[in-house]
Amino acid sequence: MSQPTTYEIVIRGRVSDRLLRPLLDDFTIDHARDGVTRLVGDIGDPSHLHGVLAHLTSVNIEVISIAPLGGIQAGPVGGAAT
Repeated sequence: MSQPTTYEIVIRGRVSDRLLRPLLDDFTIDHARDGVTRLVGDIGDPSHLHGVLAHLTSVNIEVISIAPLGGIQAGPVGGAAT
């Protein structure tokens, strides 16, 4: 089982806690930036991420961006370690 990855999801507007209620336990919510709401939290696997996005789109929330935070550990390309 892989480690969860911390993601930042940016959505348009100041979204109410009522619409985000299913996500409150998993994400910190920041309404402070220029007309967007920022969600930061750990995503365990791709199905978890798809579930979060399904909820947001089901309540007509416009997702601006989704990005993993922090360093992404990648293995060497081409199979040669340096």
